[in-house]
Amino acid sequence: MRHLHTRTTRRRVVGALTTALLCTTALAAPEALAAPTPAAPATPALTGGLALTPPMGFNNWNSTHCRAEFNESMVKGIADLFVEKGLKDAGYQYVNLDDCWALPNRNADGKLVPDPARFPNGIKAVADYVHAKGLKLGIYTSAGTKTCDSVGFPGALGHEYSDARQFADWGVDYLKYDNCNNQGVDAKLRYTTMRDALKATGRPIVYSLCEWGENKPWEWASDVGHLWRTTGDINDSWGSMLSILKQNLPLAPYAGPGHWNDPDMLEVGNGGMTDTEYRSHFSMWSVMAAPLLIGSDLRKASPATFDILDNKEVIAVDQDPLGKQGTVLSSEGGRWVVAKEMKDGSQAVALFNETGSAQHIATTARAVGLPAAPAYTLRDLWQRRSYNTAGAISATVPAHGTVLVRVSADRHWAKNPPAVELGLDGSQLVEAGKPVSLTSYVTDLGRTSARRISVALSGPTGWTVAATSPTTAGTVRTGRSLRTKWRVTAPEGTAPGSYDLTLKATYRSPTGTHATSVLPLTVSVAAAPPSGVSYLGDLPWLSTTNGFGPVERNTSNGESAAGDGHPITLGGVVYAKGLGAHAPSAVEYYTGKRCRTVTADVGVDDEKGANGTVAFEIWADGTLVASTGVLTNAMPAQPVSADVTGAEVVRLVVTDGGDGVDSDHADWANAQLTC
Repeated sequence: MRHLHTRTTRRRVVGALTTALLCTTALAAPEALAAPTPAAPATPALTGGLALTPPMGFNNWNSTHCRAEFNESMVKGIADLFVEKGLKDAGYQYVNLDDCWALPNRNADGKLVPDPARFPNGIKAVADYVHAKGLKLGIYTSAGTKTCDSVGFPGALGHEYSDARQFADWGVDYLKYDNCNNQGVDAKLRYTTMRDALKATGRPIVYSLCEWGENKPWEWASDVGHLWRTTGDINDSWGSMLSILKQNLPLAPYAGPGHWNDPDMLEVGNGGMTDTEYRSHFSMWSVMAAPLLIGSDLRKASPATFDILDNKEVIAVDQDPLGKQGTVLSSEGGRWVVAKEMKDGSQAVALFNETGSAQHIATTARAVGLPAAPAYTLRDLWQRRSYNTAGAISATVPAHGTVLVRVSADRHWAKNPPAVELGLDGSQLVEAGKPVSLTSYVTDLGRTSARRISVALSGPTGWTVAATSPTTAGTVRTGRSLRTKWRVTAPEGTAPGSYDLTLKATYRSPTGTHATSVLPLTVSVAAAPPSGVSYLGDLPWLSTTNGFGPVERNTSNGESAAGDGHPITLGGVVYAKGLGAHAPSAVEYYTGKRCRTVTADVGVDDEKGANGTVAFEIWADGTLVASTGVLTNAMPAQPVSADVTGAEVVRLVVTDGGDGVDSDHADWANAQLTC
């Protein structure tokens, strides 16, 4: 199923025969995604020595779209920054132009014409500048009569050989070939024709198929292009990134040198996610051997963004010459273990937490495919530190975070201090002025013992954090823990929201090596809901995820921008109160064990016409307490009610109804909480 949005969000408006694929539900049971094993693809015939590792570079679309700031000056500035900031040395090489670089019409000879306002010196001059920096230039067009922007710039359908010749003459090194306005022509034919046209130029050009996974290109395109999009377009949100990740993970058997699954460009640094979420984005794209195409405007990027993008140890996972895409070993409860075999015999392992709270995620060296050994070296690629482990690969992973490690069975493990896992037990929901009890633990995972351990827990200024049991230990042996009890109090008047705690342990190895381990944690200060009946659209929530744009209060979802919804309307009935969501979606509320019922009228909002298929669920402290089954736009609003007595947290969930996402604008109309 597919979901069309306006071109300003890069969703494709292409006509009845050429619609666009958005992502499948991010709330589908993740363990189900690890089970299917696609048949192995045929050995690819198209490499030409190109893209033997996933392409790395930049594409302007996610940061500029078609705005005037996309121009020759910007492109040259990005090339300059690649060199100045060390990104070239880290492996980034392609500076790629997306849509809107051309005039809307071809010239009298049928040739493409660069927009003289954006590129006054033409594309070849830009290519020459980029090449002079030791970099490469990419360009964009569509396998249709027009490109995907609403203006509709010239596409290459019927002009493949002429356009390919122009690109080669300009010095283009990479072609992104989109899917809009394709007039219903067979996808394999359209993309194969451009492959042949590019070959005929004699110039080595990396060929990126961008047909959104509509025709399962992973099954047939290994001898057509060097990479192929497996999904619809990403947007700068956790929900979008997560759902695209889940679509791409099962396709590992189809990736390899010269033929890569492409889950779309990076959003790192565009501002819609936290740095923790961006590190997860970058980690998971790397463990999936995905192309790494920067989508943020590097001229405005923060030091934190550069720190993520130029982490050479993470990039090395992506660029490993063996060319394996990581495979899912487990995913129960949103706690993912994904392992990637490396050419040197090591394994890169991502412990990825899709949930909204810290989670213990664990596997072992043997489970990820390493041989039996007395001990192993474990390299944390974000901490940039090495440890020894007796075989456990384990961490408490912050909400939406990823711990990325590289584990090897080498004989030098003993020179490293033992790995330890830090964690915190107890509810991480706090009411201002009321103390909560938490228990920290420091567990030795190493073959050697941790000695002279000291642990500290700190919170925001003004908070009271006091240990009520010992914070030190002389020795903690393999598999044992130092457990410390803490009393934590947020000051009276603390506003509801998320606040940071830091758990820190220092210790020594038997050889005297000093080590420090730090676990950043988030606690939520929550206000107790008022007595009586309240509209959920008026109450503060703990967290939200949404398939497209933000969850809206008392309006429909609308499109991707905050506040762009309309009056909630189900079957022609307008509601003044409620929540406007978009599958896959989840909204969490703190109920503090004080509330009894949740009620709402639910359905697919009328703003999306005849499309939309969703299901609604209400969860109380992790237990499903009400669900609707599948609802469609043709159905009137359906009442749903749930008993949530004794629950601390209530979660409102919308799924795609099991058929993928297509205009799944979902309303919790007149949603009420009784306490």
